[in-house]
Amino acid sequence: MTAPSQNSHLNPFKREAQPHGLGRWVPGLKLLRTYKRRWLLRDLSAGAVLTTILVPVGMGYAEASGLPAICGLYATMTALVTYAIFGRSRILVLGPDSALVAIIAASVLPLAARGSAHAVELAGVLAILAGVMCVAAGLLRLGFITDLLSKPIRLGYLNAIALTVILGQLPTLLGFKVKGLDVVTEASGIVKGIAGNQVNHTAFAIGGTCLLIILACKRWLPKFPGVLLAVFLATVVVSLFNLAHHTGLSVVGEIPRGLPAWRVPEVSEKELNLLFHSAIAIALVSFADMSVVSRTFALRGRYETDDNKELFALGLCNVASGFFQGFSVTGSASRTPVAEAAGAKTQLTSVTGAICVALLIVIFPSLLMNVPHTALSAVVICACLSLVDISSVIELYGVRKAEFVACLACFLGVAVAGVIPGIFIAVGISLLVFIIRASRPYSAVLGRAKGLKGYHDISRHPEAKQIPGLVLFRWDAPLFFANARLFRECALEAIANAPTAVKRIVIEAEPVTDIDSTAADALRELEHDLNAVSIELGFAQMKGPVKDQLKNYGLFQKIGEENFFPTLGVAVDAYVHTHQIEWHDWDGKKCCKHAPHSGPCPDEVMSDSL
Repeated sequence: MTAPSQNSHLNPFKREAQPHGLGRWVPGLKLLRTYKRRWLLRDLSAGAVLTTILVPVGMGYAEASGLPAICGLYATMTALVTYAIFGRSRILVLGPDSALVAIIAASVLPLAARGSAHAVELAGVLAILAGVMCVAAGLLRLGFITDLLSKPIRLGYLNAIALTVILGQLPTLLGFKVKGLDVVTEASGIVKGIAGNQVNHTAFAIGGTCLLIILACKRWLPKFPGVLLAVFLATVVVSLFNLAHHTGLSVVGEIPRGLPAWRVPEVSEKELNLLFHSAIAIALVSFADMSVVSRTFALRGRYETDDNKELFALGLCNVASGFFQGFSVTGSASRTPVAEAAGAKTQLTSVTGAICVALLIVIFPSLLMNVPHTALSAVVICACLSLVDISSVIELYGVRKAEFVACLACFLGVAVAGVIPGIFIAVGISLLVFIIRASRPYSAVLGRAKGLKGYHDISRHPEAKQIPGLVLFRWDAPLFFANARLFRECALEAIANAPTAVKRIVIEAEPVTDIDSTAADALRELEHDLNAVSIELGFAQMKGPVKDQLKNYGLFQKIGEENFFPTLGVAVDAYVHTHQIEWHDWDGKKCCKHAPHSGPCPDEVMSDSL
């Protein structure tokens, strides 16, 4: 976490000098050395403002996760302080998040009663496991794992998680309980509860009013703390009229006074095994969310983040939360903008927020006793509504139907199979889509189009001329096991469809960034088949690292160094010179006959990608 460079206004995207030693992994130490006094007042005031949303949101997410409300405050404090020490983002706010509550609830509630001490133990272990995975991934520089969830897949699972959490919170908003952890069971239970007249009208009135207040403030007064106002008014009404006693309204009740103590959560070996897969899902989702938020605010603030170090910091935050009776946390897309709008300059804002929360539960815990659960449900429902993005799904349908289908499949996987299996379904779909695309890449035969420099796809330029006896073939993808056979078939098909007898085929290999062993075998077979019918094989514009791979496979030597050309122009020049071909360009000039093999014709430049 470094102060902006004095010249950052000249080049806002210039990389900052990276700290050395301990400062690389503990940016909070550098903050202490570089902190500017003029930032202090803004950080302190922003931290106080941030507290107004940290408390109700933290409690609401804890309740939605099946844990006591106080656990949300413990997780919030621990994550804020830990990230202030180890995180690189200047104002990113960490804590419980709506994208994780469904996974936590689905993992914990089948093994323990809602709100029980054992549920807290299970959630703590889940956070520790996910945290250890994140720390290990960060140290191993696996930050690229966030790319496993493409935009369509993220849209699908976030919309499904939002639906799952909203359905899970509706019974609390209405004042009754529903047994069930999947969308179908919960939806059925809600319908039966309403039909069976189980609705607590007081709870519904309070929760519905909170919902309207929060949504109205978000719509017309975005900078006003609508969440705080709604929960505060609900708590005052419940306290004044003693509604918990007279109407059976469910409230938070007495919460422990004081700070959380370090404690190693205890679970059985069987439970540990059951939580392991859930921890993988939490690690993946939490970092995918945090990565997006972190990059967004880094771009706004014109500073740089490092995915691997952010993954490391996120892991430590989860480990610390698990050991202090909290649960899994991630970067918050709703609370970070609050800190930014309040004028936050550094992570001291988060530390201030953590201190304010700590003072509340140490000095004034009784203020939280009469907070109604229905109000906290309204907070969670509003947060989940912000996850819903129907317009982007509709846009996908209009511009790329294949991605729309992947998004819909992911949504149904999470909604029907369950949150945890659904996350793995999402990752599986994302990888499957990638493999399908890479296994069926675009390929083209190139020719010389009138009035255009370079060589162009003859399917897009039917008037393009092909050099007699020469096939210029472009393959727009890495060569690997899933497309190796197709590459060989397409190359042979290009030769078979050539207008004249083919003497040489040149692969325009600039798009080929990798060749695996399966593809190397396919190239070896292709070279053997072409050699059997006296057709030469050559490559143009192949990258150096890919040539090195061919050398390792023994193919570079087999094909011959003289058959690797820096550009298509040089390849054409060499072919025309070697085979004494009469080749006339569009302007009627003879090209390269008897010319020395020293370079391309004046107008023969690198291949166009059209």
